[in-house]
Amino acid sequence: MLNLKPVKLMPVREQAASSIREAIITQSLKQGEVLTLEATAHALGISATPVREAFQILARDGLIELSQNRGAVVLGFNGKTIREHYEIRAALESETCRLVCENNSPLEGIEHCIVQARKILETNPEKYPDYNQSFHYNIWLSAGNTRLLNMLSELWNGLSLGLRTTRTEYFRNSHAEHENIFSKLQARDSSGAYEAMHTHIVRSMNDILTRYV
Repeated sequence: MLNLKPVKLMPVREQAASSIREAIITQSLKQGEVLTLEATAHALGISATPVREAFQILARDGLIELSQNRGAVVLGFNGKTIREHYEIRAALESETCRLVCENNSPLEGIEHCIVQARKILETNPEKYPDYNQSFHYNIWLSAGNTRLLNMLSELWNGLSLGLRTTRTEYFRNSHAEHENIFSKLQARDSSGAYEAMHTHIVRSMNDILTRYV
């Protein structure tokens, strides 16, 4: 049996916010749809408390509007807000790569994600989203800046799957870019790691924008 060790993921409230944000970005949730705490918690398989906290995060970002009955109405994204979202992510995530290099931060958690993702892509590719999240999260942790970590955790939107690739193709392209980012981090090439991450996030933005043409 293949031994796949668990990877570190974001706290539950950020994961919940991410799942809802991804659904809004990919238009699985449409503008005007109503979300309730109970139904959303059931769909995500978690308790209502982290969903309530996730709603607060998303409301602050302008993606939903909280209603008096403790539910929420989806406000949605458009091409402009998509670009703004990814431009912020690109700037902040690229900076975490620079910090990891310049601070000579440990790479063990990041490397673990890379190694495990290689295995999962050969055995069970549909589990790749967890390894994708963990790769990014471990870079934020290694950067050692708590405020950056918190900001990025609340911006995370999961996979940026567009309309021009299959899920498996997307997973493999994403992992190849992760391998490149990790090679720059190993070399302590701060500018190279910064640019590799920036390219990765911009590519993600361009993929998702195919849904808004």
